[in-house]
Amino acid sequence: MKYKMLAVLVLVGLIGVSAFASPALPKTYQVTGPILAMTPDIITVKKGEETWELGRDASTKITGTPKVGNTVTIMYRMTATSIEVKPARGK
Repeated sequence: MKYKMLAVLVLVGLIGVSAFASPALPKTYQVTGPILAMTPDIITVKKGEETWELGRDASTKITGTPKVGNTVTIMYRMTATSIEVKPARGK
């Protein structure tokens, strides 16, 4: 009985630790449309009337061989590239 209780406590502890160990990631979004242009660093797609440019790098997972004209679905996250803090205005 003691071993069962110990096993349960260890399991609960591991679950709790793993919940705090992984960093919080921003929400994932997606855009779908035909590829207009592509470079090693940027892929440009058309979504409705809008043109979307999304950065990519060596860590970007690509399934298939994207070519201009192919329709793609791109999953992305919004990540800040810089933050400028200004003092609050007094009343």
